[in-house]
Amino acid sequence: MAKGQKISSNISTPEPTLSKVLGQSSTSSLVSESVTEPDDGQDSSSSAVCSSSVSRHTNEHRPNNEHDQCRTVPILHHIIVERYEGDKCGEMFHGEGVAYFQGGHIYKGSFSHGLMHGSGEYIWSDGLKYQGDFKLNVPMGHGTYTWLDGSTYEGELHESVRHGVGVFKCFKTSTVYRGQWYLGKRQGQGVIYYNQASTSWYKGDWVNNCREGWGKRCYPSANVYEGQWRNNVRHGRGTMTWVQLDQQYSGQWLNGIQDGKGTHTWLCKRVPCSQYPRMNEYTGEFVQGMRHGQGQFLYASGAVYSGEWKHDKKHGQGKYTFENGLVYEGEFNKDCMAEFPAFTPGLSGITTPFPDESKVLHDSSKRSSQSSTNSPLGSDMVLNIQTLLDRVPEDHRDQELKQVEFAVLRHIGLLREIYSFYSSLGHEKSPDKIFPLTYLQFSRFLMDCKVHQHGITQAQIDHLITDQVHSPFTAILPRECISYIIIVAYHICHEDIESSNNILAACFSKLMRQNIIPNAKNVKGSLFCHPVHASVACHYSGRCWEIYQALCKANSVQPDQTLTARQFVWLLKDLCLYDSELTVSKVLEILSLDSPAIHDGFYSNLDLEMSFLEFFEALLGCAEVKGQRIQTDESQTDTSHWDDTTQNITEPSSLQTSLSEEMEQRQSPVLAFKEKDWMQKTQQFFTQTFFPAYEHSVKLKEERLELREKNRSALEDADKARHTEQLEAEERQDEDGHREVPNIDVNHSPPSPMTL
Repeated sequence: MAKGQKISSNISTPEPTLSKVLGQSSTSSLVSESVTEPDDGQDSSSSAVCSSSVSRHTNEHRPNNEHDQCRTVPILHHIIVERYEGDKCGEMFHGEGVAYFQGGHIYKGSFSHGLMHGSGEYIWSDGLKYQGDFKLNVPMGHGTYTWLDGSTYEGELHESVRHGVGVFKCFKTSTVYRGQWYLGKRQGQGVIYYNQASTSWYKGDWVNNCREGWGKRCYPSANVYEGQWRNNVRHGRGTMTWVQLDQQYSGQWLNGIQDGKGTHTWLCKRVPCSQYPRMNEYTGEFVQGMRHGQGQFLYASGAVYSGEWKHDKKHGQGKYTFENGLVYEGEFNKDCMAEFPAFTPGLSGITTPFPDESKVLHDSSKRSSQSSTNSPLGSDMVLNIQTLLDRVPEDHRDQELKQVEFAVLRHIGLLREIYSFYSSLGHEKSPDKIFPLTYLQFSRFLMDCKVHQHGITQAQIDHLITDQVHSPFTAILPRECISYIIIVAYHICHEDIESSNNILAACFSKLMRQNIIPNAKNVKGSLFCHPVHASVACHYSGRCWEIYQALCKANSVQPDQTLTARQFVWLLKDLCLYDSELTVSKVLEILSLDSPAIHDGFYSNLDLEMSFLEFFEALLGCAEVKGQRIQTDESQTDTSHWDDTTQNITEPSSLQTSLSEEMEQRQSPVLAFKEKDWMQKTQQFFTQTFFPAYEHSVKLKEERLELREKNRSALEDADKARHTEQLEAEERQDEDGHREVPNIDVNHSPPSPMTL
């Protein structure tokens, strides 16, 4: 290429010259952010029951759109070289050189056979600069665009357009986008920061310059949304947390508004021995951001409403359970009971007063209204021990009830402290969340107190406290927890109490004195003994509960019978999990850690039933033993190895990060290494060994059943075929017999007898 010649190929960039930036549209412009949040005027952080309206939502701060306008410049057609300085090959520009184009544009860099090719720098006359790779006169590969105001793009390009992975920085508004591009538009995975402090950002999926797919948005107010997006708005399933208002919604969204099924939670500050057993929480249907349809509201005080909602109010048929267990079931009209229009349940503070009790359905305790209202424990702590009171002569029942209530009152502070302690097990420490006690945590409390070592198994205790089969993750209110303790105390201690007077109070006091006070909060077992263990194991507890239920159903003769220790030992054999490390003796040792009655070193009683807690903790014990062999085979001793492998664990990365940080901050390096070791062994055992082996076993059983069904069908078909052939043969024989019968002439008379 000689002086005065034209470069036929086009040079273009996705960025404009400054003289043409205003008033133009772009294929790569950022769309303005629209955010909706609860009104700052509403305060839902108090522990009192919130009003029945979901927080109204208004537009949050919209980021300035000026920094998002990143437009393409006009293509420079047939630019003409006015002057060239540099290497040549014949008459062609070849090698390193500088080309001065008509209009004031300059290129400095590599040439090949007359074309800009290789590494170079192109400066437009208005100051826009590109520095990077060229291919046949076109920016291609990796390069950097720089504008006069300091804005830059650095990354991959295709035919001068941002394509691949790159970083765009807007100097004026401090906006930074790092991620994938497709033909000049943000598409794929990327993160964008809207301010210099990086307090407002979005990280996730992009489609055609819009937030679409799965992503996480942190707003300047520190509110966070994580979930699905469509066309730059929250759409699909997602979770929004309002930090200042202590509220959280998790569920379905429609065009940026809660719509569909979801859960709205009013977070409460955790206080030791708090009188509130849980947080205010609504689970049900939403329409345009309001509770509308069927739903259940759990009040922090323990009251529950389940039924119909209309425009954020209880409206239609519903059931309201008061804090003391009393129940009203009927019609509601604009948050009020239709029969008592002046009374609005759920809005009167923590202890909700109730109307005329003669018209309110009582719960299973069937206690009189006078005894419930005069209880020294308060109206929110009415005991449900009617099954025990039925064993007492009728004229002594009131006295028995009063005495056991006074006995509970003497220990109420400790009982609330125990409830709060065990309900927090398995949860990350959080100052703004209150968790109700679950059946699983309650079982751990009883086993820590060695209640199951009084000639009764934990599985039998579960049958005593409730006739129904409950999920181990079902919540237990404080009044239910205390009632269960009294029931257990009676069945364990009543034979040792000589006096028949105040026997319930005596049994409760004895259990408190001998078991609960000395042993409570001394957590044992492999599940809750360490916060890391509980946080990791909880991700497998749901699936293990399903397996436990299936095993109980398959191995039990009676409907209410649970899994036995013998069946657990057989289960591991059927799944082929035994090896040189995990032996039957080792499994018996694991089972006997909390339950010495199963195996004391000499004698074994494998017919004892196992509760779900024992079943799950036994699996965790097997994971630790089985994992020793896995770690030996891998022969990894460098602690840095765990930083890489723990990222492959199936738990969310945020949990892994928080757990690792907690271990590094609170533990020595040796202890932190041990906990990371436990995390990996547990993950490997469940995801690579136990769950696959069980699924394979279930599949084999299904195939055997299917084969058996096919064989039975084949036999039935064969029997039907033989029966059909037999009938056809009999019919043929009958037909042949009819054909062989001779014709008889009815008109022919028989010969006369001979005479002598």
